[in-house]
Amino acid sequence: MKISSVSWGALALALAAGNAAFAQSVDNENEDSATAVDEVVVTGMLSQFGVTKSNTPILETARSVSVETEEMFRAKGALTLDDALTYTAGVSGDTYGFATRGDFATVRGLDVPEYRDNIQVLFGFYNNTRSDIYMLEQVEVLKGPASVLYGRGSPGGIVNVVSKIANPEPRRELVVEYGSYDRFQVGADINGPLFGDNSGLSGRVVALYRDSDTQIDYVNDDSMVISPSLTWQPAPSTRFTVLAEFQESESDTAGQFLPLTGTYLESASGEEIEPSTYLGHPDFNKYDTDSVSLTLMGSHELNEIFSVEGTARYKNGMADYSQRWVSFAGAGVPRIDAAGNGLSTWYAGDASSQQLSADVRLRAQFQTGMIRHELLAGVNAQDVQTDSDVGYYFGEVINVFNPVYGPLSEAVKNLKPVDTPPSTTEDLGVYINDQVSIGNLFLNGGVRFDTVESDNGSATQEDDATSFSVGAIYKFDMGLSPYLSYAESFEPVLGVDTVTGDNLKPQEGRQYEAGLKYQPPGTRTYITAAYFDIEQSNLSNPAALPTAPSQQEGVAKITGFELEALTTLGDWYLEGNFSALDTEDPNGVPLSSIPETQASAWAMYQPEAGPLANFRAGFGLRYAGENESNGINPFTGERVQIVNDSYTVADAMIGYRAVGWDFTVNARNLADKEYFATCLARGDCFPGEGRTVVARLAKRF
Repeated sequence: MKISSVSWGALALALAAGNAAFAQSVDNENEDSATAVDEVVVTGMLSQFGVTKSNTPILETARSVSVETEEMFRAKGALTLDDALTYTAGVSGDTYGFATRGDFATVRGLDVPEYRDNIQVLFGFYNNTRSDIYMLEQVEVLKGPASVLYGRGSPGGIVNVVSKIANPEPRRELVVEYGSYDRFQVGADINGPLFGDNSGLSGRVVALYRDSDTQIDYVNDDSMVISPSLTWQPAPSTRFTVLAEFQESESDTAGQFLPLTGTYLESASGEEIEPSTYLGHPDFNKYDTDSVSLTLMGSHELNEIFSVEGTARYKNGMADYSQRWVSFAGAGVPRIDAAGNGLSTWYAGDASSQQLSADVRLRAQFQTGMIRHELLAGVNAQDVQTDSDVGYYFGEVINVFNPVYGPLSEAVKNLKPVDTPPSTTEDLGVYINDQVSIGNLFLNGGVRFDTVESDNGSATQEDDATSFSVGAIYKFDMGLSPYLSYAESFEPVLGVDTVTGDNLKPQEGRQYEAGLKYQPPGTRTYITAAYFDIEQSNLSNPAALPTAPSQQEGVAKITGFELEALTTLGDWYLEGNFSALDTEDPNGVPLSSIPETQASAWAMYQPEAGPLANFRAGFGLRYAGENESNGINPFTGERVQIVNDSYTVADAMIGYRAVGWDFTVNARNLADKEYFATCLARGDCFPGEGRTVVARLAKRF
């Protein structure tokens, strides 16, 4: 893997910077203590290693930001990162239903990158392990373009997960879980000061082991993760952390690409394909991944004005992926005959990724007259190499209504991935952002300059991009905060425009957003409403432009409304979320698999006193409206439209705490409703997550 001199320099600077107080914090200088506590309880907290790279309170941020703490996503029974996002407005956490290969959330109708502790953690497809939520203390979503802070990315936003790292707060926890599909998991979280409270040194080890079947026949979900970290804080103004993680998973693919016939469409015989149907082969299919990563985080206050902070990561991941499925024939073309027989496609893949990244920032907090500044200037360098070797074999028939898994043929046994050159990407970004406050008015503006060098083994390309963002929010004394913002994004596209002869231009995105944030003084209530308008340009040409002047005349448009409301009333915690999207791809049809409307509600009862003081219970509902997928039949040229039904599922939790013990039982999809998260015009369906019941016993020492 080639690392540029710029990348090495940025990494060295990050190591010198060290780690900031990574435990979540908010800037409470202008807030009284009661208000600050209320804000923390209701909205979660951001730090300089959070999704906004700032500890500015969410109520002073002119953007939509959602936070799901460990306590809340655990109470809701989340078993994956996708699950943890299903109670967030504007986010679809189960876009492709129950999945084992990864997490596939969409934000505001678009795929988004996943970051961990400020640095992108996944690249390419199916070449790495997925984040396990037991290793996380918080999940954050920044909605809308984020290129000013993060460089290349989606106009939908980003998902940032926050790792559990060493800190001085003592914690010794052992957790055992058992549930549906013989799911067995044991986890441990040991944290606290080393060599006495005055040493400034803290250590933490978070580990888990899981042995589990799943709702899909023959598909398991086994994993082992260990994440040790060490934090040294020699003074209140200086902190360094080193975090390592080793993960190994053995699994298979939950997504079986079930044919439309027998699921969405009625078969000739009236038979249906069961959602648990396995169309792979137990002796061939696998999805085994492993990864190792080392992350360094640090901060140091130089004086009352200036501080420096940085994050750096090295990560190496690999995936061994083999799967059989029923061959695709094109949109609107049946994949099986009247008896349910279809030709098999056998896929063998061997993929890997290597990453070296650093993000170093200089922060200045100062006042000029009545104007208070928080100025952030940063350098972000990244070098990533991905390698994906694949091989295919087409042959042998499988019956989708009664699959039989016989001996593997010699052709399948001899199937090997075909070696292809790796792809490398080098990113260098320089950015500056200023958060200005004048009384109750908060203004934010930023600009970033990026250079991206891409090489796929057969072609190289260099792209330059400049991204802007600006926002304003005003906090009225009554607790109402209206805001406006504008933000941009870009994403390089490697290739040559065959019409112009030039390199393809980066896809570009821009968003206008207007909203209201409301927190009545002295309450633990937080309400936010947002309207946004996103445009994504430089996409592939729509079918209506056969003689366009370039290959990138396509434009996608998304408008939407989101509402989030959280409150604590006595012994009750209440939460409600709603979003509505109007999407249009370059061909004028809705974006594939994106619900037009979504809603969720969660209520939890946890009395603080009385005979039920150790008892708690929660109940939630999740609704997703219709979504559709469109395609063109390759033989007739006719449009194929698949409209997926809406669905509503319920979740529940009951728990009891005793001294040092915590017992809970969670049920997701309580009524075991069968539904398809999406069916695609290309010819396949993805079942949603069935009922899972998991009992959890935790012992705190």
